[in-house]
Amino acid sequence: MSFASDTKKEICREIPENACCQKAQAYGLWLFTRGFSLQENAVVTENGSVARLMAESAAEEAGGMVEMSVSMHRKESGVYTLTIPGDDQRQRLLEAFGHTGHEVNLRLNRANLENDCCMRAFIRGAFLSCGTVTDPRKDYHLEFVVNHRRLAQDFITLLEEVEGLHLQPSLTRRKGSCVVYIKGSEHIADLLTYMGASGASMTLMQAKMVKEVRNYVNRTTNFETANIDKTASASARQVVAIHRLQETVGLDNLPDDLREMAYLRLENPEMSLRELGEALSISRSGANHRIQRLLEMAKTE
Repeated sequence: MSFASDTKKEICREIPENACCQKAQAYGLWLFTRGFSLQENAVVTENGSVARLMAESAAEEAGGMVEMSVSMHRKESGVYTLTIPGDDQRQRLLEAFGHTGHEVNLRLNRANLENDCCMRAFIRGAFLSCGTVTDPRKDYHLEFVVNHRRLAQDFITLLEEVEGLHLQPSLTRRKGSCVVYIKGSEHIADLLTYMGASGASMTLMQAKMVKEVRNYVNRTTNFETANIDKTASASARQVVAIHRLQETVGLDNLPDDLREMAYLRLENPEMSLRELGEALSISRSGANHRIQRLLEMAKTE
């Protein structure tokens, strides 16, 4: 199962206690579908929990009968197709939520959100119907696909009004539909919790923590690798210079401090300047000074 599918299953398990919230959730479930029309349009979903909830809500709120068929595909997960047969039943569903089916621009009817508690139930229904959320191991993205521009704008306004979440929904178009989307791990986690998917919210935050730790380790490793590469490159230049001095003037003819450093570097090409200094009981800057003198001598020979 995908992260989005698991999230929807978790939300479906939370049943609104109040009748007003049950109606608001049913409204959110049907308003954003092609089935919310006088035309006999099919609603298709791969989530069995959502399909059953939609059928039950239509029966409870409008007394309508929903025909549901299931087909299996090669991934062994069902595809559920819901239709409302009969003009009278489709009309009854629309009228139950204050719509006629003849609206030029489908808009959000706030009369179906009777109380403050209803906003949560409606948004939950909307997500089950037209929403999805990306696996947080890949990206932080939650969206609602809405077929009507005015309805999408109304929904954005509603999301912005949710107290305490400070959501910043954006709007784009994709394949003729409006997409209301939310970015940012904190905003998405807060919305998931608000909709009743606290488990999904925790999964998202855990994935974020793993990413942050992994990024820190990578940054640290890259920094250390860069330092190792830098040390190896510098050491290689120093060894070449010392070999040149060995061939020209001979290392035994060097001053004691330089001879000591030259032999130490040849024997320990992997050592950093700090380690060279520690081996000779001098500071890092002292070790660097001796190395630089050897390099200068090699240039003149």
